[in-house]
Amino acid sequence: MKIVARDIPPRTVWALEQAGVHPLLARLFAARGVRAKEELDDGLARLLPPDTLRGTHEAAVLLADAMALDKRLCIVADYDCDGATACAVGVRGLRLLGAKNVSYLVPDRVVDGYGLTPPIAERVADSGADMLITVDNGIASVEGVSAAKARGLQVLVTDHHLPGPELPVADVLVNPNQPGCEFESKSIAGVGVMFYVLLALRSELRKRGVFDVATQPKLDALLPLVALGTVADVVKLDANNRRLVAQGLRRIRAGAMPAGVAALFKAAGRTAAVATTFDFGFALGPRINAAGRLADMTLGIECLLTDDAGRADELARMLDGINRERRDIEGGMRDQALLLAESLFATDGEGIEAPPPAISVFDANFHEGVVGIVASRIKDRFHRPTFVFAASGAPGKEQELKGSGRSIPGFHLRDALDLVAKRHPGVLLRFGGHAMAAGCTVAREHFKTFEQGLAQVAGEWLAAAALTRQIETDGPIAREYMRIDLVDTLHKEVWGQGFAPPTFSEEVEVVSQRLVGEKHLALKLKHQGQPIDAIWFSHTEPLPPKVKLAFRLDADEWQGVRRLRFLVEGAEF
Repeated sequence: MKIVARDIPPRTVWALEQAGVHPLLARLFAARGVRAKEELDDGLARLLPPDTLRGTHEAAVLLADAMALDKRLCIVADYDCDGATACAVGVRGLRLLGAKNVSYLVPDRVVDGYGLTPPIAERVADSGADMLITVDNGIASVEGVSAAKARGLQVLVTDHHLPGPELPVADVLVNPNQPGCEFESKSIAGVGVMFYVLLALRSELRKRGVFDVATQPKLDALLPLVALGTVADVVKLDANNRRLVAQGLRRIRAGAMPAGVAALFKAAGRTAAVATTFDFGFALGPRINAAGRLADMTLGIECLLTDDAGRADELARMLDGINRERRDIEGGMRDQALLLAESLFATDGEGIEAPPPAISVFDANFHEGVVGIVASRIKDRFHRPTFVFAASGAPGKEQELKGSGRSIPGFHLRDALDLVAKRHPGVLLRFGGHAMAAGCTVAREHFKTFEQGLAQVAGEWLAAAALTRQIETDGPIAREYMRIDLVDTLHKEVWGQGFAPPTFSEEVEVVSQRLVGEKHLALKLKHQGQPIDAIWFSHTEPLPPKVKLAFRLDADEWQGVRRLRFLVEGAEF
């Protein structure tokens, strides 16, 4: 592991300080590419205009016409948190804007697979719907859209995933990554795309005289859901996404949120009044995702749709229970996957065992709903692009393996899958995704070919330096900033993918160390000559007396007293 410090442009720091930004925040923002205070304005007026997202005007006209005729609209969701929040935003928003007939359908991960498939299109048509709307999926569903059109359905595709070589022939496509779209925020989540469609629809309804600026529904009530889905999907938090998240957080902290979001905070033991992006990514998001992984995402969507606090609490408790089950399953799978990964190690030129350039593992007992999480854990452990496969549970597809992959910087996972598919025709039955996360299906008999093919591509694309894990930090932290109030200040900001939370690095003295709960390292350190407690979660190896640590600031509460501590992220020996 190598700890590297971010470049911090001093002139930018000075300019931000002169504009009134706190000195520590000025340093952190400058290191993350912020050049002026105006970029930190998270007001709704600063959001990118909806008309710059290709297809939103056409989508608004399509929806407004359908609503005028009381057509039946059916949203086809995805089974992750982004898909669930996008569905809830779509249902709530359309009803808010006057749609009388809005339903939804969410595919089953095991039986239906990903996206709008022809059987799902048939189910939507059989339900009596007139229009099919996809959220967080559909851009790769060429056959599914064709099947829907063949049954006479109008089709609106809203998605954010990268398109394949052929686009579906829908009535309207809204996707920032489709050819010809100049929308600046290419990283907007699926829930954000749906929110933008609703903004455009409201504008179209104003033009038609359905309501005016004074009487139009306030769509900002949907922003807590937009924020949750955006963070949970781990999309890059560019300026526009940060504004969406900041607006959602502001409403949640003020107590203005759907009953289901409040219930999820309660079930997770988190406090909504001091909500952070961490709560979205590590508390609420996993509980919603658990439904799609092990049960039925309808539970998650219903939790986000209900306005009944009692019903919301009941659903949130169910989701919490499913998430506990998911953690148990994940633990066993992770241990087995680690053993399988280590069996792939080979001795390098210096006689040291090292993992291959990419890792692919499969076990007949793996649960396909949890392979993505386990792939992420293996990737973090060995710093290699990783795929974890499970046997498909779909009837008649027992010989198919469904895999989920996670990548490291410098290795575009979807492009790598595309090259494997070209080099080994017929091995990949289906694939799709992003640079850092992707999914694919292979025949069981071709697993070894896939494993070797992916490792070969990784060996060609990744230099030795890229295979060494690096932690980017903000360098040392001055003693004057070692205060509880500044921990709270930092926590209030919007951090996440592409806008990393503040992490500092310095050489410290290790005074004592002990294991807590058999898997966490509790430390007493001397930092700049002063004592400080620290914790390194999921780490058991002892540290030398002096070591360079990468750490985040945190507040630990014990018997009502809050004390500063370090959360250790890594060490360089």
